Amino acid sequence: MENEHNNLLSDESVIPQPQNACETLDEIIQSRRKFRSLLFHILYAVDALNYEVSGREVAEKLNHEYETDIDLDGSIVKIVDSIAQQHKDLDQTLIPYLQNWKFERIGKCTLLVLRYAIWEILNTDTAHSVVINEAVELAKCFSEKDAYKFVNGILDKISIEKKPRDIVENIK
Repeated sequence: MENEHNNLLSDESVIPQPQNACETLDEIIQSRRKFRSLLFHILYAVDALNYEVSGREVAEKLNHEYETDIDLDGSIVKIVDSIAQQHKDLDQTLIPYLQNWKFERIGKCTLLVLRYAIWEILNTDTAHSVVINEAVELAKCFSEKDAYKFVNGILDKISIEKKPRDIVENIK
């Protein structure tokens, strides 16, 4: 299953890459942030509906109601559906890192940012530093005032423990 995610949702297929030499790093970063922001919005709707609807259904509704052009067979919908399927497992991955903090106290938006980032750490080849940075930016936009600090701390701990095997083997 992990190889399926890496092949299907490799870093290059998930995150927009430069199309030509004129595209600046800022444009790439903005495109990456837009991707993650849209994914967050769809994930929020799926969560608000208690995971009784799919990411595809939410995307269809957004396309119809707001005249958006979300690819119903694209990476965003596939990632949202994967996170939805795994949300309980992702929560179980998170819980051991909540020192002096109760799971129930985590704000909904913060929890969704953490779920997405943990999913990305576990299922893609995206550099953990990129995942953490993007999660912090999402938390700054959508979570409680200082939640980004909490997100950064939790993901840093998870990242250290979940380092890719090849990096860990090269250190030894």
